[in-house]
Amino acid sequence: MQRPRPRGGVPINVRKFYIGVDIGGTFTDLVLAEDGNDRLHNVKTLTTPANPVDGVMTAVREALADVGGSPAEIRRIVHATTLPTNLVLERQGARVAYITTRGFGDIFQLSKQRPVGPDRFNIFYQRSQPLVPRDLVVEVTGRMDFHGNVLTPLDTDAAEAALRALEAKKPEAIAVCLLHSYANPEHEQQVAELVRRHFPGIYIALSSEVWPEYQEYERASTTVLSAYIGPTLATYVHALEQALADLGVACPLQIMQSSGGVMSASAAARKAAYVIESGPAAGVIASAYLGGICDFPNLISFDMGGTTAKAGVVQHGQPRITHDFRVGGKTSSGSRDAGEPIKVPVVDLAEVGAGGGSIARVDAGGFLQVGPRSAGAMPGPACYGFGGTQPTVTDANIVLGYLDPGYFLGGKMEIHPELSHRAIAAELGEKLGLDTVTIAKGIYDLANTHMASAIRVVTLQRGIDPREYAITAFGGAGPLHVVKVAEQFNIPTVIVPLSPGVKSAFGLLVSDLAYDYVATTIMPASAADCAVLDAAFARLEEHGRRDLAVEGQFGVGAEMQRSIDLRFANQALDIAIRVEAGPITPETIRQAEVRFRDLYFELCGMRPTDPCQIVNCRLRAVGVVIKPQIPTVPAGDGDASRALKTSRKAYFSETGGFTDARVYDRVALRPGDEISGPAIFEEPDSTTICPPGYSAAVDPHLNLIITRK
Repeated sequence: MQRPRPRGGVPINVRKFYIGVDIGGTFTDLVLAEDGNDRLHNVKTLTTPANPVDGVMTAVREALADVGGSPAEIRRIVHATTLPTNLVLERQGARVAYITTRGFGDIFQLSKQRPVGPDRFNIFYQRSQPLVPRDLVVEVTGRMDFHGNVLTPLDTDAAEAALRALEAKKPEAIAVCLLHSYANPEHEQQVAELVRRHFPGIYIALSSEVWPEYQEYERASTTVLSAYIGPTLATYVHALEQALADLGVACPLQIMQSSGGVMSASAAARKAAYVIESGPAAGVIASAYLGGICDFPNLISFDMGGTTAKAGVVQHGQPRITHDFRVGGKTSSGSRDAGEPIKVPVVDLAEVGAGGGSIARVDAGGFLQVGPRSAGAMPGPACYGFGGTQPTVTDANIVLGYLDPGYFLGGKMEIHPELSHRAIAAELGEKLGLDTVTIAKGIYDLANTHMASAIRVVTLQRGIDPREYAITAFGGAGPLHVVKVAEQFNIPTVIVPLSPGVKSAFGLLVSDLAYDYVATTIMPASAADCAVLDAAFARLEEHGRRDLAVEGQFGVGAEMQRSIDLRFANQALDIAIRVEAGPITPETIRQAEVRFRDLYFELCGMRPTDPCQIVNCRLRAVGVVIKPQIPTVPAGDGDASRALKTSRKAYFSETGGFTDARVYDRVALRPGDEISGPAIFEEPDSTTICPPGYSAAVDPHLNLIITRK
């Protein structure tokens, strides 16, 4: 129905919608919030790998149809995608040429990777190949010192000759990282002009623009990664923007960053390395927001989707941020050992190839393995009926009775349990000599073990005791596994929010605009030049205010969050310490040093007396946005039988086999309800398992709080 219009043709009672949409390996999730209304509308559709834009647009149309809204009423749309991560993992990025200072062309052949985990004992271990082959590396003459002074002028004639030779090799993107360009970008800018002359329209990534921080290898790797994924990401972003515009969406598209902030789509295309972990970061932001509402400031965020499982940590209400993240190894995490390093801020998380679509197989030694390969959305798990024949974690959950084939995606998607049984029996039964149920239980347990390894990385390996934290579970498959994963660490409290299957998309809507900047300012803390630090922060804040002004229509306020990196002299562990706005004084430095020493003790268990050194000035320019509210619901009558749907047999180790479990409609539960396990809680986007020996209580925000009896 068309809304009435007053004189002048301006619609009255115009609604305002805010959309977060997250593409996963199997499903595309969308959450729509309406201004002045605390109800959220959720959509979950299959991802379309051949063209992910199609899946996004299907979800947007379905959401608008659900609320009777028009595309013109969308005021904000925030997007997260696994596209950049998959390009690195699958080595499907652009053909990149790399331009560097003469004498530094072998940096990626040398690298800093070393075998970790079981690979330490693998005599056949081979380091992954660099993203840039050596024949696409160009060395140019010209040199800066670490203060930014020109030691040797740039030889433009020789550089032009090298670029002419490069033309025949037809690169699709070019990364430029010259020695000490973080201190003076002049030579990089000159090289960029030459590149544009010889390669009109080519994608260029300059280290002085992507992330101008010292440490040559990490800065070079970050720049190359940006060039490697940049052309594909830019093409995708442009296609999505065009599709939204064709639908009638007028607001600009925003992209989630790996740091937990949001940036414009155009900025993400220019600095593609910033969005490599955009989807997982959104989940940790959602956990932090949930923890603030539920008074759980210390949380472990556990997100299990169709392809991967992610774990992150929220401390004192804030996600942990790292500047030493690696992507593309067996585990993407803040580890210095495997994968490609990126220096841009990233939410400290670990990601492993264990999801609902992870394929189970028997290895050469005759042992059952799960992942990291995934069946994805097409063909998907065998039970989807799309032609997949390999058994997956989802198929195991069907066999064990955890999932109701008639209520998958709220009954919108047909599931074929007989195909799950057939896939496990045919692919694994004969090789293992075991029955289908035993193998399914093995798949379930092995997946839990793999996912626990991600939690171990972000807790125990960081000096964090997981027993002192609660764990929140989301993703379509997370609530199915979370209790057994938490059990491995004796984590006392499990929190499952309402609609956990789309919580990462919700995290997009509670993420503020954010732009991060850095300036390397190495100096002793005891003799800090406050004028230099003031000038550095002034330059960074100028950039921040300029970039926020472009997105100002979405903000309700701006914050300039300052920090300085401190370390002990002769050590390499930098720790970012927040400092207040205003002039930098010796007292500012002294207080920062005290906080640094306390935090160092917390992380490392030691209190060295060595002098401290200032390394970097950092700034996060934040545009605070309007966030959807999670309502507080009055307590019910305490009789959970109103939500009881049925009962069915499910497999529980505690009872040694199949046991009757009561099945509840999660949406019908009310605050104050308490249910003892074994119980199964179903909602359209996910299913939660409460095993025997545990109880689940509903809090005032409709979260399930699961604890051991």
